[in-house]
Amino acid sequence: MSFVARRAVVLFVLLVTGVSGCDSKPSTEGSISSEAVKPTGSVKVVVPPEVEGQWKAVKIAVQDRQHNTEKIYTVDIGSSFQLDDGGISVHTKVFLPAFIMDGVEMTSASNETKNPGVQISIFEGRQEIFHGWLFSHYPGAHAFRHPRFNFTLVDYLPTEKKVDNP
Repeated sequence: MSFVARRAVVLFVLLVTGVSGCDSKPSTEGSISSEAVKPTGSVKVVVPPEVEGQWKAVKIAVQDRQHNTEKIYTVDIGSSFQLDDGGISVHTKVFLPAFIMDGVEMTSASNETKNPGVQISIFEGRQEIFHGWLFSHYPGAHAFRHPRFNFTLVDYLPTEKKVDNP
């Protein structure tokens, strides 16, 4: 990929994360469905049929700057995990393997991991302090900054396929 193309992709991701709700305003969304999720305003997330049910979990690295440690959490999509220290919980919402933004719709261009992103909400106690995206290829592309913890999408696990025995 040329320098210009890489720069265009980075600028696109920065634009998308700015539009997608990478702020500290509490979310007002309801339950998550495969049809659409409204993270903020009129922007919605659509999981295409070829992606639906194909991804089981993500791995999120959490760096604790206070203790100079890092721990990787494996969490099923749609589930959450609690940090060992700090009263922080992370809730995964949607995983898109080839994240794109088309107008006011965030979706996946395919089921190939070309631009993997996971939509998350982070809570401190009961207060939502972040609602936005983590991208594995662009870990610094979201606006959320916590004074103690850093969150990075490091891997994604497909759903296991059942094999029929002949």
